[in-house]
Amino acid sequence: MAFNQELEAITHAFSGHGVDEKSLTTILGKWNPLERELYRKNTPHFFVEDHERKFQRWNDHCVRLLKHEFVRFKNAVVLWSMHPWERDARLAKEALKKGPSSYGILIEIACTRSSEELLGARKAYHSLFDHSIEEDVASHIHGIDRKLLVALVSAYRYEGSKVKDDTAKSEAKTLSNAIKNVHKKPIVEDDEVIRILATRSKAHLQQVHKHYKEISGKNLEEDLNDLRFKETVECLCTPQVYFSKVLDASLKIDVDKNIKKSLTRVIVTRADIDMKEIKGEYNNLYGVSLQQKIEETAKGNYKDFLLTLIARGG
Repeated sequence: MAFNQELEAITHAFSGHGVDEKSLTTILGKWNPLERELYRKNTPHFFVEDHERKFQRWNDHCVRLLKHEFVRFKNAVVLWSMHPWERDARLAKEALKKGPSSYGILIEIACTRSSEELLGARKAYHSLFDHSIEEDVASHIHGIDRKLLVALVSAYRYEGSKVKDDTAKSEAKTLSNAIKNVHKKPIVEDDEVIRILATRSKAHLQQVHKHYKEISGKNLEEDLNDLRFKETVECLCTPQVYFSKVLDASLKIDVDKNIKKSLTRVIVTRADIDMKEIKGEYNNLYGVSLQQKIEETAKGNYKDFLLTLIARGG
């Protein structure tokens, strides 16, 4: 392989989600000092030329980003190896530490897990942190999101299939009226809306979702302006759509590192649950298979591991 081709291959190995360990080993490992200097001079986005002292030094910002890429495979393996209860407990704790930008992860855990899975995560949280999720959510989150989030993480929903259709219709009307009158009373302060979303079974809420569209002509989440309530409805009523959107955002190249981490979280937590359905929905929404998108975006061992996980569900 010519040096220019090797240079391009190494640049590509550092671009995307994860790193191409094989290229780094077979190419970068054999370069002599002159070749490594040429590489530094030809990659100004990675290295800064110190003209006074006549050498090239790493761009500190790039080094910080590369650290995240090198550990992406390790983090995926560690998460996959965890008991699901511990995994969700640790994800919840991390979301609380990071603040409002990550509160959607709390909603994801509370609303896409079964009642027993959420209860298990709450037990693991006790074991790991000597606190309850409920008390940490209540004490760490201040302002308008707290009431909804405390109610969601405290839930233990009925998991059966029985639904009273008249009640579902009535509650669809309640939600419709609450949204119409949001200028009088913000939805985040509406106890009836929170009660419906935090206590009703998923089967019931899917009926509410259906009746709401019959009443208003639009999906419930389309009419909700509050992000947390929108995420809640999507996670409860159309989880595969929600996960497909999260995956698509995470697979963009120039996104925030926390958004990139969503790729690992979603694939690891859903591989044994509903990955086949998520792959189908992703294809419907974006016209490309999830496998193809990962192959185009991810690198190295991280890419191979993700592809192995998404293939589990068929």
